[in-house]
Amino acid sequence: MNETVAPGGAELRARAEIDLAAVRANVRALRERAPGAALMAVVKADGYGHGAVACARAAVEAGATWLGTATPQEALALRAPGAGVPAGVRIMCWLWTPGGPWREAVEADLDVSLSGMWALREVTEAARLAGRPARVQLKADTGLGRGGCQPGDDWAELVAGALRAEAEGLLRVTGLWSHFACADEPGHPSVAAQLTRFREMAAYAERQGIDPEVRHIANSPATLTLPESHFDLVRPGIAMYGVSPSPEIGTPADLGLRPVMTLSAALALVKHVPGGHGVSYGHHYVTPGATTLGLVPLGYADGIPRHASSTGPVLVEGKWRTVAGRIAMDQFVVDLGGDEPGPGAEAVLFGPGDRGEPTAEDWAQAAGTIAYEIVTRIGTRVPRVYVNEGQDG
Repeated sequence: MNETVAPGGAELRARAEIDLAAVRANVRALRERAPGAALMAVVKADGYGHGAVACARAAVEAGATWLGTATPQEALALRAPGAGVPAGVRIMCWLWTPGGPWREAVEADLDVSLSGMWALREVTEAARLAGRPARVQLKADTGLGRGGCQPGDDWAELVAGALRAEAEGLLRVTGLWSHFACADEPGHPSVAAQLTRFREMAAYAERQGIDPEVRHIANSPATLTLPESHFDLVRPGIAMYGVSPSPEIGTPADLGLRPVMTLSAALALVKHVPGGHGVSYGHHYVTPGATTLGLVPLGYADGIPRHASSTGPVLVEGKWRTVAGRIAMDQFVVDLGGDEPGPGAEAVLFGPGDRGEPTAEDWAQAAGTIAYEIVTRIGTRVPRVYVNEGQDG
């Protein structure tokens, strides 16, 4: 097992262990779900909190031929010297605002998403300045009501404008794409409606002369459950990190996925307190009797959700414990029930569950949120420690 450790071998206050063999296994499992499509590994938001560069490399090793990010800055970082992403891997980014780094994106051979005429104007001007054509993908709003071009006259105008720019040699339309609103809710009527609209909007563009390399709409839940949505390319995000898109679809194990992140910390303090002792801000927890308390050096500044105060689960020496009282900025307390682990004993907040530890889904339930948020919000004070680099361990 290869492992990245703190400088000088120093012990870590806390760590998020990232199993790159699990990333590779998940990507292979997702490719098996969509054997006729290419796979874009979505590594936005620093790889959903796991580390974009390391996870991108692992995904490519497992057969991903595309990478996806939200912002152009994220995509440009993957093209930077030292990132280690092979030059032949396509990188797409989709969250643009006026005045963005269009020229840098063109020069870096990124595929950029366009949802309206303002973006078309900016990217064509960037292509003129760069002296090379841009690679663009036209995004259709098929029902999400977020990014993307509306059907009808707006779509017709965008398609016509892209064709004119393509005829001038300023761009190449490489893709047509969209995004589901409710693919994580099995049987939701909007899914079929969006698929129909996507087919219609793509067919219109192709009749006008657009010849896309790829058409794509499938996110993680659609990749896992809707083969009719796979088209030429699938775009799994959260599933690549071994997290289920929704409890309604199944657990990670049900889906053939392995959670990638294990979050743990060393207890900073263990102490005896009498019964009736208030714990943490507001004294929302009062010890029911004499007990021992353990101090976990992680808090909401590290991404531990304050909404999980008094409910978040932690594994200490083989036993599930619960956050006692409020989660603070840098720390929280667990009631150890009289057990006496030493300072430095491991507290596991979540992981794959193999050792009986809680999972990201357990923390999501405790905080009233989704597992995506649990892993993505883990902050920069928590070092990412990569294991199984370059091998299947």
